[in-house]
Amino acid sequence: MILIINTSGNGIDLALDEHIIHVDADKQAVTLPNAVDKFLGQHNVAWSDLSSIGVIVGPGSFTGIRLGIAYAKGLSMGLNIPLVPVNAFELYLAEYPDAFVAIESGRGDFFVGAKNFTPRTMDIDTLETKQMEWPQTVGHKPFNLSLAKQIVESKIQNNVNEAVIPMYLRPSYAEEKCSQN
Repeated sequence: MILIINTSGNGIDLALDEHIIHVDADKQAVTLPNAVDKFLGQHNVAWSDLSSIGVIVGPGSFTGIRLGIAYAKGLSMGLNIPLVPVNAFELYLAEYPDAFVAIESGRGDFFVGAKNFTPRTMDIDTLETKQMEWPQTVGHKPFNLSLAKQIVESKIQNNVNEAVIPMYLRPSYAEEKCSQN
């Protein structure tokens, strides 16, 4: 069984097979361990039943992504099971393979990506022109977390060994501030 953890946005999203929950959490770090334990218990899943863990690595909340990865890495190491990174672009493109993905960053620009188009940030003016090269644009609604299981299974089956690191498409506030000084 594959546990999927997403802390890249507001709150916490967890998935096991077809079961998905969202937990509102002002303090993800405090809520995450109990939420996972409760979620597994509600579905009669023991820790030993987990075969791998998928974690959403971004783009999204800088702190949330780091928290989710750290927690997932701890579980993976403790349970001695694979940890597989999944990014939001993979999730959107699994459902809409020919789409242009544009996710509002919350800082006045967008995280964008598409098949054969490297993820990056883009301002609204550039986005409005660039998205016309694809038949549709997605990203304005949440991604389908249930698709993460297929992505994780595919990466494990194909021996895709990706580093589980945050997908940062721009420097953090601290990095920007340091570079300005």
